[in-house]
Amino acid sequence: MRKDGSLTRHNVIEKSLQIFSVKGFFNTSVSDVMEATGLTKGGLYAHFDSKEALWSAAYERAVEIWRGVVFKGVRDVSDPLDRIVKTIENDLRDYVCGETFEGGCFFFNMLVELPGQSHTMGSRIVRGFMQFSDLLASWIEEANRAGRLKPGVQTREVADFIVTSINGAAALYAATRDPRFPRAIERQLRTYIELLRA
Repeated sequence: MRKDGSLTRHNVIEKSLQIFSVKGFFNTSVSDVMEATGLTKGGLYAHFDSKEALWSAAYERAVEIWRGVVFKGVRDVSDPLDRIVKTIENDLRDYVCGETFEGGCFFFNMLVELPGQSHTMGSRIVRGFMQFSDLLASWIEEANRAGRLKPGVQTREVADFIVTSINGAAALYAATRDPRFPRAIERQLRTYIELLRA
């Protein structure tokens, strides 16, 4: 593909990502994407053979953006519990409240829409949430092995609780644009994590 073709493809993905975040997959039409990008149907299908293929590329780009925001500076944090706190701060302050996507959290919006509608896409979204929980669980286990946790901490439950709390805040922020929900969850999760320390 020529360089200008790569730029066009990137532009289509970026614009489609924002449209999907606002309208969802099923309410986004090919015409919406054509209007946003200035492409004809033939021009669009030269890059993507279906709306599902376009969504898949938009999903990969959304993951890339999310990782860049949420894990910024996290590798520099040696203590695994502090790493979790930094991840939560980045997620709630810079990703959720940073209005990364026009329609709010791309992943939460897709989580609400896709399961039950598209097994393939819905499973991909759920798998992403589970991978995030798995990562947090691995950091909690790391803290446990280092003797930094109180006895009896349920690693999987803690990780799932954090992911669920973040997404509850994301949902309420998307609905209200009131930062009090992400701020409250950030404070409460920080306190909760401190209570887990040995």
